[in-house]
Amino acid sequence: MSENQAADQPVQGNAYPPQPAYEPLVDGQPRHRKRARRPVALFAAVAIVAAAAGGGTAALLDTATDGGSSSASSGTSASAVSVGSTGTISSVATAVSPSVVEISTGSATGSGVVLTSDGEILTNNHVVSGADTVEVTFSDGSTAQATVTATDPDTDLALIEAGDVSGLTAATLGDSDTVAVGDQVVAIGSPEGLTGTVTSGIVSALHREVTVAREDGGGGQGDGTQQWPFEFGGGRYNGDVGSSTTSYEAIQTDASLNPGNSGGALVNMRGEIIGVNSAMYSTGQDSGSAGLGFAIPINTVKEFLHSAGSDAVTGDNA
Repeated sequence: MSENQAADQPVQGNAYPPQPAYEPLVDGQPRHRKRARRPVALFAAVAIVAAAAGGGTAALLDTATDGGSSSASSGTSASAVSVGSTGTISSVATAVSPSVVEISTGSATGSGVVLTSDGEILTNNHVVSGADTVEVTFSDGSTAQATVTATDPDTDLALIEAGDVSGLTAATLGDSDTVAVGDQVVAIGSPEGLTGTVTSGIVSALHREVTVAREDGGGGQGDGTQQWPFEFGGGRYNGDVGSSTTSYEAIQTDASLNPGNSGGALVNMRGEIIGVNSAMYSTGQDSGSAGLGFAIPINTVKEFLHSAGSDAVTGDNA
């Protein structure tokens, strides 16, 4: 079978997507040609039943920093947090972890990013869709009740407001247009309810077209399922995304993402949020990350924040 014939074969079952054939050499140089974007479809990587969710920190963070880098206090602060210059995984985790929270709706668990010191928090729409109650657990273990203040099912983004809080450590939002393939990144969230879990990897690709189920207030994904329907190159993986879907261009990363990471932070090595983790590919119902994770670019998030009148972009960050 030729390489071209092999590349044309459909993908079945839970097999990984096929790898593209290498381009032939012309006069000793690779021949370049444009490739059409292939859509990726998968369920958002959030929902686990609340009974499986737990607290506790799943990653120990030390205070090591790169030479000359500054690290924000892990305590409460009214100022945005950034490690300043390029840091280590440890220094980034130390600086940004206080700005990442666990979100529980009573039926599912996800993650969120603190935007303002007085309790505005960013997450995925599918984390809080249809929720009657929302509880936020902060990095220090304290909790607060929250209300959903804005949602956008088309971009799978939402804002919630934690009540009776102040002095929170707000995250620093970066610029996803400056992200390059191969950049080192850190993912922070609450997979399986393990608050404060830190993983790392690289940016694997940009502008991936991701399609997820469109949650429009119907109750989210709080059924405990861990199947992540995913279509690529004519193959279908782990079921069907359903009839109501939404698509967006995403940052692809090999940083480990698991159910519960949705709404959490994808961070560059300067401690800036460059994406909101939103979806993952799993090889099976009981399997974890396969190194195919997706995040909504932060510049897409900023457009949502502007339309929602968020204090994080209007300058009214109390």
